[in-house]
Amino acid sequence: DAVELTRRAGKRSAAPLVNAVLRRISRERGALPLPPRPVEPADREAALAYLSDTLSHPQWLASRWLERYGFEAAAAWEQFDNRAAPLTLRANRLKTGRDELRETLATHGVRTRPARFAPDGLIVESGNPLLLPNAGDGLFVVQDEASQLVALFAAARPDERVLDACASPGGKTTAMAASMEDRGLLIAMDVRQRRMDVLARTVHASGARCVRIVQADAALPLPFAASFDCVLVDAPCSGLGTLRRDPDVRWRRSEQALPALADLQIRILEAAAAVVRTGGRIIYSTCSGEPEENEGVVEEFLTAHPEFMAAPPPDVPEHIRPLVSDAGELRTLPFRDGLEAFFAAMLVKSKDLR
Repeated sequence: DAVELTRRAGKRSAAPLVNAVLRRISRERGALPLPPRPVEPADREAALAYLSDTLSHPQWLASRWLERYGFEAAAAWEQFDNRAAPLTLRANRLKTGRDELRETLATHGVRTRPARFAPDGLIVESGNPLLLPNAGDGLFVVQDEASQLVALFAAARPDERVLDACASPGGKTTAMAASMEDRGLLIAMDVRQRRMDVLARTVHASGARCVRIVQADAALPLPFAASFDCVLVDAPCSGLGTLRRDPDVRWRRSEQALPALADLQIRILEAAAAVVRTGGRIIYSTCSGEPEENEGVVEEFLTAHPEFMAAPPPDVPEHIRPLVSDAGELRTLPFRDGLEAFFAAMLVKSKDLR
């Protein structure tokens, strides 16, 4: 791939050099002159050299994780990022259950095991379910386990009015539709046409009939009244919690980009706040572990909106209770849970100050 990219960049004469260097690195990868794991983790300079160079993460990010969690946890997180992610499925409860799906997949040579936390999740161990005729006819959705937990945390119930403000590709939308038993109204919204097309395909395959798709910008005033019981804001974010699945993100993000992302996240929350009924709730989530995008955004929003308060779901499912803090925030951490770093907080509109 690197050789081909070199050619595409108009540097065909450099392609043989790139090929030679990378082949030698591949042959000698066990003896590369990389910083060793520090004997004394308290040696910050040695720890950062190992985390950033040997484990291949930008130094600014390695430094953050080192400060927050310590060397062992930071190293475990980075090693997690450097391993290939398994294919994770969610059984579509509108059509089947997890055990039934597992049996169905087994008859087609696909071996799976139950996910650790997500009650509808399956981890593929061998075989390829995506090669099944019609890709399983909507019996499953490809969805990371931590993402499945965010949809559970939203606690969507039958006959509610729910808005998924940043819905594409539709995994959380269809998971909430299943939790609602396909009863009520679930509006799935996104802004770009390509993402709308993906969302429409996911919803159609799921068989959910309670879902309506709307194209709108979640960062602008929304074309709805304050009538929703639940608004899920799965906000655009740095994606720094999903480096195992998107390894190039670590080199495309910078620390300086976090404040601008937080500003966008606040604007989306502001728009969501205007369409939640009194007694309703916003679920704010990201696939990032960085405080500026998580606790910082929640704190800023609550300061500006005293009509909202942070609260956990009234009935936290038992299987995710260990992942919910005393403050009611859902958090998954690679070094602790073996999952991508996701964050979610429930913000309840306790009164109307208008």
